[in-house]
Amino acid sequence: MPEDVLKGNPLQLTNTPLPAFSLRVLFRLLVKARFKIWPQYLPRLLYALCLSLFMTPFRVVERIRYKQAIQNTEIKKGPIFILGYWRSGTTYLHRLLALDKNLGFFSTFQAYMATIFLGFEKIFKPLVISSIPEKRPMDDVRMDADYPQEDTYALGSSSFHSFYHGWCFPREMDFFNDLLCMENVSPDVVEEWKTKYLYFLKKITLYHKGKQLVLKNQDNTAKIRFILKLFPDAKFVYITRNPYHQYLSMVKFTSKVLPRYCVQKPPGLKEVGEAILSLYERMLQKYLQDKKLIPAGNLVEMKYEDLITDPQTEMKRIYSGLGLDGFSDSEAAFQNFIESQKEVKLSSYEISPDLKEKINQRWQAAFKEFGYES
Repeated sequence: MPEDVLKGNPLQLTNTPLPAFSLRVLFRLLVKARFKIWPQYLPRLLYALCLSLFMTPFRVVERIRYKQAIQNTEIKKGPIFILGYWRSGTTYLHRLLALDKNLGFFSTFQAYMATIFLGFEKIFKPLVISSIPEKRPMDDVRMDADYPQEDTYALGSSSFHSFYHGWCFPREMDFFNDLLCMENVSPDVVEEWKTKYLYFLKKITLYHKGKQLVLKNQDNTAKIRFILKLFPDAKFVYITRNPYHQYLSMVKFTSKVLPRYCVQKPPGLKEVGEAILSLYERMLQKYLQDKKLIPAGNLVEMKYEDLITDPQTEMKRIYSGLGLDGFSDSEAAFQNFIESQKEVKLSSYEISPDLKEKINQRWQAAFKEFGYES
């Protein structure tokens, strides 16, 4: 295998989202990939197919049992959407906001097992607990089945609408990145996204008994105009990061995680680097264009560096800027979590002059818009 190609253990079966997908979605993904599976990853795919098949009766029962209750659930308050590119501090911010008892969120268990979490937690939660590592493979951050999680996993379990489909099937990454940005897609595709997303948001709202939701899904950074059609009063927090550190952290993230997800031959580092640069450009352009549609008082922008340096001040600014209640009641919980995170080791990065120049050229809009020095 060339040195440039990302490497992973083909017999590592449990660190991919595929087993939680419905059989219908798995089949659609295989058709899209023209059934081109790397032989080394056949055990991973077979494991996913077997577990998905086992889960199918539970999905059917849950869908029948809770169909009416989910349909009747109202989302009375526009959710709070955390936006930003991967590795910009969205997880840290999500975990902080989720400490507010007034807010509901997808836990890791609920995001991974989105089609069965209402009725079969006792059966499937131990499976999730046993399948996730103690710490994330790309950094020192702890994982837990009850911690807040990206809802893209929930949406991806029964639709094409998930960034991580492109990591499971990297030869189709361009297709899924186009879908993420909702570019060159039919109205039917947009309607499918709306229907599926609203269903899962109603479902988690039902679980949390009507609480306002705080949601982290980086895919949504390119979907503001569509979110506003679903929730005109939605609130948004956009978090950005020094572009040099953003890029290098994303390369590290992708290099560690993509080989754990994929069932096709992993791409090379050059291919990964170009995909990171290109998708960031597209998502930033979408964000800068569509943020103008957000009503005044419903958007707060922040820097990762400020959140890490003075998290309490930044949290207070979010609550004030979005007109949220509950900061004073949650302040002690925020502080306890902040103290607990001081043990997390932050990565340091070195950047070559050539790469620095490339990032300067490709991501100049980010330097200019958010005040970073290039």
